[in-house]
Amino acid sequence: MVTIQVSWTSRTADEFDMTVTVSFIDATPEYRDAMAALFREVCRAGDTLPFTEDTPDAVFDAMWLSPGVQTLLALRDGELVGMYKLNPNLSGRASHVGSATYLVRADMQGQGIGNAMLRDSLARASAAGFRSMQFNFVVSTNRPAVALYEKHGFRIVGTLPEAFLHSRLGYVDAYVMSRAIQAPQP
Repeated sequence: MVTIQVSWTSRTADEFDMTVTVSFIDATPEYRDAMAALFREVCRAGDTLPFTEDTPDAVFDAMWLSPGVQTLLALRDGELVGMYKLNPNLSGRASHVGSATYLVRADMQGQGIGNAMLRDSLARASAAGFRSMQFNFVVSTNRPAVALYEKHGFRIVGTLPEAFLHSRLGYVDAYVMSRAIQAPQP
């Protein structure tokens, strides 16, 4: 188990410093139901993932628990607060490009967990030999995610017009975002 301490400063009128500690562990069968529940929670919101809450269990398992997919769980006091998966974006001659998907529980958003998962995934992607990281489908109205990715060097390399049916806003654009990954130092 790897423990990463995440620190941030609030930007509200009541300025204060806060620290949250999350631990990253590889996904294990004991967390499968909690993982599926988090996935369905995010899908039900209808504002970030292209899947619906009635996505079959077999599809969820294939996306998150298949060989070749590295799934990490973000735990706080032993409780699942987020998860991400890291895998090649495509196979064969494009397998040097990584991709990831991040999910944070709604009640835990804005606490630095997404930032910690992104940093952890970039370090793991570098160690795995990926030369770049590409996100194929970032909903344009998911401003916190877009801002986080840009803060970490990702840039929008393509726009997919009206590619996402947002649950409240209707058809909105999705972005393809990418950044190079530095090779690990010997």
